[in-house]
Amino acid sequence: MVNNTIDSTTPVYTLSIAAKLSGIPVHSIRQYVDKGLIIPFKKESGRNLFSQVDILRLEYINKLLDEGGLNIAGIRAIFAMIPCWAVRNCSDGERKECRAYSNDEFPCWDASEKGIKCKNIDCRECDVYRIVENYPGVKSFLKTLIK
Repeated sequence: MVNNTIDSTTPVYTLSIAAKLSGIPVHSIRQYVDKGLIIPFKKESGRNLFSQVDILRLEYINKLLDEGGLNIAGIRAIFAMIPCWAVRNCSDGERKECRAYSNDEFPCWDASEKGIKCKNIDCRECDVYRIVENYPGVKSFLKTLIK
């Protein structure tokens, strides 16, 4: 069970603890980090720390792999389809300057050129990255956008 007494985005768990809490092997978590499915907090020492949101994300990734029959590329494609510009209320001009808006190969947090609204924010704390904290899946989130 995840401790709710700290902010859900505060990185407090080491890789080994994140593996125990999520039930996912350390080597798999490293692979998810390498593929851009998860963004751990990186300490100056190079060690990764994970938050409660990261644990939820790991559990969601595991569910998509085990129950959904997806592979890492499929999960990455799902995350890439999240309309970050709608979540962040970007204008048409801001969308044109953002690589995530024009490309569906990677999640917005993996975009090399971010739009004006996202250039100076920590993606780990963005509502787009934190969707798994408030919704059981991407589809349930998308339903809220279509009214």
